[in-house]
Amino acid sequence: MTRYPRDLIGYGPTPPDADWPGGAKIAVSFVLNYEEGGENNILHGDPASEAFLSEIIGAAPWPGQRHWNMESVYEYGARAGFWRLHRLFTRAGIPLTVYGVATALARSPEQVWAMQEAGWEIASHGLKWIEHRDMDEAEERAQMQEAVRLHAEVTGLRPTGWYTGRCSMNTVRLASETGFDWISDTIDDDLPYWRAVEGTDRHQLVIPYTMDANDMRFAVPAGFSTGEEFFTYLKESFDALYREGQEGAAKMMSVGMHCRLLGRPGRIEGLRRFLDYAASHDGVWFPRRLDIARHWARTHPPRRTTLVPSRMERAEFVEAFGGIYEHSAWIAERAFGLELGPAHDRARGLANALARVFRSASDAERLGVLRAHPDLAGKLAAARRLTEESTAEQASAGLDALTDAERRTFEALNRDYTGKHGFPFIIAVKDHTKASILSAFRARVSQDTAAEFREACHQVERIAYHRLAALLPDG
Repeated sequence: MTRYPRDLIGYGPTPPDADWPGGAKIAVSFVLNYEEGGENNILHGDPASEAFLSEIIGAAPWPGQRHWNMESVYEYGARAGFWRLHRLFTRAGIPLTVYGVATALARSPEQVWAMQEAGWEIASHGLKWIEHRDMDEAEERAQMQEAVRLHAEVTGLRPTGWYTGRCSMNTVRLASETGFDWISDTIDDDLPYWRAVEGTDRHQLVIPYTMDANDMRFAVPAGFSTGEEFFTYLKESFDALYREGQEGAAKMMSVGMHCRLLGRPGRIEGLRRFLDYAASHDGVWFPRRLDIARHWARTHPPRRTTLVPSRMERAEFVEAFGGIYEHSAWIAERAFGLELGPAHDRARGLANALARVFRSASDAERLGVLRAHPDLAGKLAAARRLTEESTAEQASAGLDALTDAERRTFEALNRDYTGKHGFPFIIAVKDHTKASILSAFRARVSQDTAAEFREACHQVERIAYHRLAALLPDG
């Protein structure tokens, strides 16, 4: 069985309105990464010095050695940068979420005290600020568990949120198993969403983070050079999302910060200008991520569905979708073998998968599908021998309540059409009225058979889509 795990559809073309408290048009979530004292360092038992997100251009790990300048960069964040950011946000009355590396928090008791006095949320940022990509599953799970234990010991509270940052392909799943109200190890949306936890009936809330509205771009090529550039990017991000909120589709904006980067005096003025700019607008909510999680769980609880095509076994899949193409279960049987993923758990996605099978079938097979369809308002309908789907479809256009004259017209058209083309007239009646069906019938009966074959196949696909739209979410 081939299954594609990545979700490339998300909410699709019509994301929900976040419905933020007080009718806010945007939620702006500020996140402070506290990593100082938790980075790679042989003092911490690591094999080399840190080389990530610093002022040192082209930094590389120094195996087996301490790196004085690198340590000094991180120390600036704890000694000066943190307090500059703390003063800015406490004076503005805007609460933060802290992504706190557990070992860094343990080495910074006064900063932890200040975070808690300010009412900031302290989420877990892992045990150490190191790469998780090469850890095996058991080691990463053990590190998560120790991070939670140490976090609770240092802060007095178990963390309710999680963000690793330097994560592996197993991180989100392991964090879901460990148990958090929210996880932020994604950058894939402008809204929170629920993610099914594999092997359970649980759903994990994911609050996506950001790598673009993030001061880390002061430390990477082609990033921000000045506080003005940072302000401009935040302002334009805010303006776009605020406008969407005014149009009835409120979103979330995350701003990522680091003590040793944005805490520098040459950068923080850009942040100060953005705080003033955002606060000057009506309908702006400045929540912690915990506040977002509580709101989302209350206002947008997970929707559970029994029909999830990409997670079904073969027999279940064919049973559910074998009738989508009239009396042609072989289409569902073949579609099951395609590379199905979350995008195919929606009506348009699965319609495409089934249509791919139909389009790649032989002309003889496709002709068989066409001939499996009943005449419109024909003898089978009169005898009530149509499938449930066909019965409902014909009734939706009023074809179950024809006058005697209308019925005679349909019967004559059916005879002429089938006699000429060798298959019944097929039209997606849900796209039409009785009058437009008759008009199309009269026009198409005179077409050449090759063109009509193509049109009938197209109509079969439209019928299939409508049938799926009655069963699955649709964009």
